[in-house]
Amino acid sequence: MAKSSDKYTAEQIVVLEGLEPVRKRPAMYIGTTSQAGVQHCLNEIIDNCIDEALAGFAKNVWVTLHADGGATVKDDGRGIPIDKVPKYNVSALELVFTKLHAGGKFEGQAYKISGGLHGVGASVVNALSTLLRAEVHRDGKAWVQEYKRGKPEAPVKSIGKAEGTGTTVTFYPDPEIFKEGTSLSFETVKKQVRDRAYLIAKLAFHLVDERTGEHASYYFEGGIRSLVTALNRNKPVLHEPIYFTKEDGDMSIEIAIQYNDGFSEALESYVNVIPTPEGGTHLTGFRMSLTRAVNDYAKKIGAFKTEKDTMIGDDMREGLTAIVYLKMPSQYLQFEGQTKGKLGNAEVQPFVAAATKEALDTYFEENPSDARRILEKVYLAAKARMAAKAAKDAIIRKGALEGASLPGKLADCQEKDPTISELFIVEGDSAGGSAKQGRDRKFQAILPLRGKILNTERARLDKIVEFEETKALIIALGMGISESLNPDKLRYHRIVIMTDADVDGEHIMTLLLTFFYRHLPYVVEHGHLYIAQPPLFKITFGKNSFYAYSDDERDAVVKRHAGLYKTAPVIQRYKGLGEMNPEQLWETTMNPVNRVMRRVMLDDAAAADAVFTMLMGDEVPPRKRFIQTHAKTATLDI
Repeated sequence: MAKSSDKYTAEQIVVLEGLEPVRKRPAMYIGTTSQAGVQHCLNEIIDNCIDEALAGFAKNVWVTLHADGGATVKDDGRGIPIDKVPKYNVSALELVFTKLHAGGKFEGQAYKISGGLHGVGASVVNALSTLLRAEVHRDGKAWVQEYKRGKPEAPVKSIGKAEGTGTTVTFYPDPEIFKEGTSLSFETVKKQVRDRAYLIAKLAFHLVDERTGEHASYYFEGGIRSLVTALNRNKPVLHEPIYFTKEDGDMSIEIAIQYNDGFSEALESYVNVIPTPEGGTHLTGFRMSLTRAVNDYAKKIGAFKTEKDTMIGDDMREGLTAIVYLKMPSQYLQFEGQTKGKLGNAEVQPFVAAATKEALDTYFEENPSDARRILEKVYLAAKARMAAKAAKDAIIRKGALEGASLPGKLADCQEKDPTISELFIVEGDSAGGSAKQGRDRKFQAILPLRGKILNTERARLDKIVEFEETKALIIALGMGISESLNPDKLRYHRIVIMTDADVDGEHIMTLLLTFFYRHLPYVVEHGHLYIAQPPLFKITFGKNSFYAYSDDERDAVVKRHAGLYKTAPVIQRYKGLGEMNPEQLWETTMNPVNRVMRRVMLDDAAAADAVFTMLMGDEVPPRKRFIQTHAKTATLDI
């Protein structure tokens, strides 16, 4: 992309409205006032630095988390203008930090490409901070202004000479707004910054957490090619990343593609560093042309037996890792929904489709061996799709996937409202018997599983529906699987994995997590999956019993009650759920009043994908390294 205009002055700062509503309704501007809202504030300031990099100026971004709860973000861009905006008779710097919809993005001159659409970032962060300090270096001088809860303490003032240019912002999130806490997570900062570093080749990020002394730096010469390589780490790949880019006026597209020999897809899309998890027109254009290019190449080399032979879009997904990264002027962007999750610009689809088709046609022509490997991978996926459909039709007929014929081992609940109903997936017949007797049959269903289920990390649908235990689970859930998936027919909105607290129980839990993550991700993404926490110990003083869920809790119970009872405690370590009678299992693990459950969340899809591939895939060396590294810290006391 060509640089935006070097001219960045007060005349380019446009104001749309005032700042007052932010503190009254902060969630309207940052989505939430939880810990995630604090992270969002930091991202807004970082994204302003990234806008300078996208415009072709900033080369470095420094992020520091301070021991006193503040955070500083610094860049070496041009520096926010400090001269007065004639229309408002106020410094441009002050406008940027005190007025909503003020910035250099609206008329596309200072920033043709930017992550922000509305210009609310800096002012919203300022309004939600007890203190914010902005320091600007430009024209050989340093300028500073401080604000308290969005209001300037004094006009912008010069504090002397300065070398270089750039903007430094230090802010302290307001505990009156962020009542759950204002502490920033360095791990979250690292992940968010790393993702942005991949998207902007040759932009260096330098992170410091003064609370722990931890440092981190991110710089990727290869941009999204490096990201594709990282996503395919520990996976056998079929070829080197295919990378291409194309510009058309103010629009540009960057795409990187690499197939691995796995079954899952890792496809990420972005617009001006904004993730678009719901896709949109840029992703549609890419998918259409990928399918067309592979089919055209297959016909060209005579891979199809008849003219009617063809492969569909779903066949392209198996083992596909790709990044689709669109850049275009922010004032023209049309997102669907407040979260900017889906791009709606109609003109983008034909542009991306043409760029993808042209690039892939050329690549396949120039790299026939890579093209054949991709074609073979896609062709096998097509054969597997047809085999899986035939197997599913043969094994599960007459709408059984939709819950018409429930498995005999399922002890269903009386409640038909899925928002109230719970399904406990229990290990073994013994524990299943206790759970069936101890449950509240009004709203709790029990599905006992016999032995270890299939490892579905590398299993296709035909194998999954042939395997008795996974077939029973699919039918019990009622929502189908693969192309027959219908989330509206999910019969339980709490699906609870309840296994023994031993090695076998942990393994079964991991196999079930793999199944849900790979083949029913909807359940994980929408917060329907839980892990039960049965107690590890029963501590008895005479006729009085207490339960503990960890070694530390056991010791605390013994210490707390040792002086109250004359008898010595009898400590029982539960090896399995079957050792509990139905009343104990209900009281400790299934009763909503007393139980402890962990909800399975998906915070980092790329990290989750990498862990499942490493732990459950075919490659032994990465798994061995992981076990050797973490063996000393492993514990079953979950």
